[in-house]
Amino acid sequence: MPEPQTHPLISFDNTAVAFAAKSDGELRQMYALFAAMNNKGLVDFGGGAMKRALSWGIPGTKSIIKHTIFKQFCGGETIQECKPVIAELGKYRIGTILDYSVEGEGNEQSYDHTRDELLKTIELAAGNPHIPFSVFKVTGVADSALLEKVQSGQALSPAEQQAYQLAQQRIDELCRRAHDRNVRIFVDAEESWFQDTIDNIAREMMRRYNQERAIVWNTYQLYRHDRLDALEADCKHAADEGYYLGAKLVRGAYMEKEARVAQQRGYQNPINPSKQATDDLYNEALRFSIDHIDRMAICAGTHNEASSRLLTELLADAGLAPNDERVWFAQLYGMSDNLSYNLAHAGYNTAKYVPYGPVEAVMPYLLRRADENTAIAGQTSREFLLIKNEMERRKNKAR
Repeated sequence: MPEPQTHPLISFDNTAVAFAAKSDGELRQMYALFAAMNNKGLVDFGGGAMKRALSWGIPGTKSIIKHTIFKQFCGGETIQECKPVIAELGKYRIGTILDYSVEGEGNEQSYDHTRDELLKTIELAAGNPHIPFSVFKVTGVADSALLEKVQSGQALSPAEQQAYQLAQQRIDELCRRAHDRNVRIFVDAEESWFQDTIDNIAREMMRRYNQERAIVWNTYQLYRHDRLDALEADCKHAADEGYYLGAKLVRGAYMEKEARVAQQRGYQNPINPSKQATDDLYNEALRFSIDHIDRMAICAGTHNEASSRLLTELLADAGLAPNDERVWFAQLYGMSDNLSYNLAHAGYNTAKYVPYGPVEAVMPYLLRRADENTAIAGQTSREFLLIKNEMERRKNKAR
């Protein structure tokens, strides 16, 4: 049994490390932005106003958005625009996960366009040590209604069978390219009424391409009460079939929508009954993963300080180095820098999800994330306080 290791002590309150990359001017801009975001009424009004102004083509709207909220949470409108962000994060040992956040228009042409854009992110990752993962949503390359129909076991028409076959081909092309270029790729989790279809596809991709190491990683939303069971079953399947399981562990992003649809359709809400139950399940998934690290690799996609600290302790207790390639931490770009920068500073594998795409296309995605993910809303006050503390620290140091 490996000897427990002594890992560097981490303080997630160390704002000097957390905001080392920010100038005084940038800190003041962040302070103003998070102060505004801390006002729920203002966020609700501002989100609607921004969407209307963009749709109406009001002059100057896009520029204002791009230099404020878009700049905070997105890398740019194109891959090329993201390159300075990738390089800047890389200076602090933080990787970039380029997240093409444009939703398809629901036709084969848009799905092909998304596939082609995703292939570009894989090619860039293959030649850049600062891009440890690529990522995609299955609904970016496939019709969600079709995925749902497959999950429900309904017979597909000949046209639907052809569309589903094309969707599978796109997914296989992404995973095969990732394997050929030795780039790890995340399959994002989505709504429960077609998640089983995604899981089945991801499992097949892992069986094909994870023979030597975890290239394809599926995502487990632990706010669902059945996801630890799914993780355990997938780990057993990987062991039985002789491949490696890649698992991104998140809490979840569709809580209100899941509850609403469950009520409308008359089935049990798949979401845990409380935040504490979700936290407990998430932490149990971390423990299971480290206990089975010889068969799997994990990424803790979390803004939760307690879960992040727990994972550092589990690594130490298991005798694993902070930079063990099978274990990663990840947060959203523009948020939780106190986690990302302090973890990276202490030698842990850390990355940021960096959304990109045209302002008009990405804004609805970001606003919906804020609406659906209550963790983000709760995090806003924390971000505001940390920025305020760093500004005061710098002011006192200058005296």
